[in-house]
Amino acid sequence: MENSVWGNQNQKRNGEVLDGSNIMELVGNEQGFSKFVDNKFHELDKDRDGKLSLKELEPAVADIGAALGLPAQGTTPDSDHIYYQVLNEFTHGKQEKVSKSEFKEVLSDILLGMAAGLKRDPIVILRMDGEDLLEFLNGPSYDEEMSSIFSQIQNSSTSLRELVIEAFGRLNVDRGIPPTSDSWVFNNIVDPALLSQALDRPVTDQETFMEEFKKGALSVVDFLKEKPVIVAHSENTFDGSGVKRLLSNKFELDKTLNTVLENLPKDRSGNISKDSLRVTLDVVSPSAGLPPVGAIEEMDKVISEAFKMVNNADNKSVMIKEEEFKKILSEILGSIMLQLEGSPIAISSNSVVHEPLSASTTLLHPS
Repeated sequence: MENSVWGNQNQKRNGEVLDGSNIMELVGNEQGFSKFVDNKFHELDKDRDGKLSLKELEPAVADIGAALGLPAQGTTPDSDHIYYQVLNEFTHGKQEKVSKSEFKEVLSDILLGMAAGLKRDPIVILRMDGEDLLEFLNGPSYDEEMSSIFSQIQNSSTSLRELVIEAFGRLNVDRGIPPTSDSWVFNNIVDPALLSQALDRPVTDQETFMEEFKKGALSVVDFLKEKPVIVAHSENTFDGSGVKRLLSNKFELDKTLNTVLENLPKDRSGNISKDSLRVTLDVVSPSAGLPPVGAIEEMDKVISEAFKMVNNADNKSVMIKEEEFKKILSEILGSIMLQLEGSPIAISSNSVVHEPLSASTTLLHPS
């Protein structure tokens, strides 16, 4: 996948690329990783009994979910499936406490999975301090780009203020604007920057809009100089190529599915409920180059369509043999691949990293 932002000199000037190499280095350093695990385990083991209860594991599971880009636990049923699966990885499906050696083994697997994901789709950590925005405002593309934005939004707002705010939302990190949809950014940067302007009046013409927008943007530059914003930026195109690679490698596919199926509940005959298909897809998704269910709305629609096409929704609770389960899951992956090959989904993600840095950032970038 080509990520245009990686080649942007402004972003390289201000950005640090997280490509998973530091995580690989950490896990590969036995002494360093053992120390990392010791510190993390000690932090989680509140009762100091040398084992982690389900409750003590919850912060680690939440941090892993955040590092994967999932919404908070309890937000959606689909993302909750993944949180449940991560907890299951630690406990092996049992309601028992987890020893340090078990915790280390599972954490290693999870971090290596994250590292593989970051190698495939790196994240750039950007420090937005107003320099890139000022360069855009004074650059040759400003008039043409803002004129285009004005033509797109001129009839969508009743006041000049609303129009200026919407225009900020149309610009992205390439232009030095942190995501204005983030409440902290809006309340602490954009809104205060516009307070000194008389914008509560109807939109008149493009010239007035351009003049007032530039005034507000220059004020935003000043605010960013005083309060730089840290943004985690990533770009990805889901075109089915990751699914195709997995399906074309029968050895890797069987190995991945067998590992997942070992931990699924089975009846006395070794049959598996079709109810487990969606949870299993969640676990297989990283190997197929797919995002977690619940993370990207457009992808969730593709996945739902694949389940409708392949899986009989009226018979979800039916118990089926392991080989049949694998066959259905492969067909679902094949349906996802065909949909994405026909209509690739391009995603650009910008998340504000608020101070103090969360533990999820430590998982992504341990030091």
